[in-house]
Amino acid sequence: MAKDKIAYVCSNCGQESAKWIGKCPSCGQWNTFKEIRIAATNHKSQATSVMKEGTKPKRLKEISAEEEPRIDMGDAELNRVLGGGLVQGSIVLLGGEPGIGKSTLTLQTILNLPNKRILYVSGEESEHQLKMRAERLGTNDVANDVIILCETALENIFEHINNIHPDLVIVDSIQTIATEQAESSAGSISQVRECAAALLRFAKTSGIPVILIGHINKEGTLAGPKILEHIVDTVIQFEGDRQHLYRILRSTKNRFGSTSELGIYEMQQDGLRQVTNPSELLLSHDHEGLSGIAVCSAIEGVRPFLVETQALVSSAAYGTPQRSATGFDHRRLNMLLAVLEKRVGFKLMQKDVFVNIAGGLRVTDLATDLSVIAAILSSNVDTAIESGWCMAGEVGLSGEVRPVGRIEQRIAEAEKLGFTDIVIPKYNMNAINPKKYSINIHPVRKVEEALRALFG
Repeated sequence: MAKDKIAYVCSNCGQESAKWIGKCPSCGQWNTFKEIRIAATNHKSQATSVMKEGTKPKRLKEISAEEEPRIDMGDAELNRVLGGGLVQGSIVLLGGEPGIGKSTLTLQTILNLPNKRILYVSGEESEHQLKMRAERLGTNDVANDVIILCETALENIFEHINNIHPDLVIVDSIQTIATEQAESSAGSISQVRECAAALLRFAKTSGIPVILIGHINKEGTLAGPKILEHIVDTVIQFEGDRQHLYRILRSTKNRFGSTSELGIYEMQQDGLRQVTNPSELLLSHDHEGLSGIAVCSAIEGVRPFLVETQALVSSAAYGTPQRSATGFDHRRLNMLLAVLEKRVGFKLMQKDVFVNIAGGLRVTDLATDLSVIAAILSSNVDTAIESGWCMAGEVGLSGEVRPVGRIEQRIAEAEKLGFTDIVIPKYNMNAINPKKYSINIHPVRKVEEALRALFG
């Protein structure tokens, strides 16, 4: 009988080695190699019992290029992040911190999904706990074909799938599932890799979509091997501060859609509520007369919304000034501070600067630069920006305000929410007709012009 083999796998990138190595030669991380035991068995996996016959090679011209059939999840925010719905035969990984609402979002979605037989495999909660959560969320009458299975053995799960023939399979969570093909305990690198690979083969050959729920480790990345993210078709992160009501659903990988889309939810007693107009919730209405607050017309994906940028500038209490940013790129903040000091002439070298995007949102749109600079200057001189003003513009290293995309959508969103003035890059004026807007448009070419328009 063949002996089991010992191998070492990098927990960050999945690189294998015959011996332990301190530094991974693939990703460069230190002390990430973990020992795994590879069973020397050659029998087929139980996953093959629910698979169709082996696929045959086809010529490229014989393959249809039609749009992939999708399942409407009954959730506009989730459909947007998925790229229009759940693709048949796809495998989706939903990750997030403990207690953020991953299981709540999944259960709430399937409870309102009609005419679908859904198998919910739970390796963490009992049937009673799931029933209590479903009642708290408000069980819908259409959800009469949701089947709960509390099981952690992969072979038994495939056996139930073969008997039930579901239209959708949900595994909560992938770190609790174990297979006989790997000798290690559930949640280890080899177990997560083998279970994910078996579920991928099942999804691709049967055409049944699979949703995996994954844990987040202390570094903020998905627990398990990095190859887990390579295996799946879509990786969705459920983000947000548990102290805030808002949750952000963001796609970091999507083979069937864009990765720039995001969905916004509000946590309530009876579950998660979709936020269809995030601008009204992300803007506070009591900041009139307060310095250090500027409003930006930003775009994430195809959705425009207005976000509130907050800044605080104070004298450094210690020798080294602090630079802190929440919801904004810390390195870009340092760049903007250098532009203010070098190009505009404001001395901030000996002052602490704190920047925050209100509502717990993380913004990647470069058009936020202008609002960050305006908020910092407003706090520095302790002068509030007039109510009804917003802005959008990217700031370059030479102090110029560079043009931004989809300027018409940004202006229309600001006008819809009752803003009276908007500061935009001068180069964007060629693409718009100011006469069709009732909002006052102030084109600027440099940062100094923008600050002069805001503060006089």
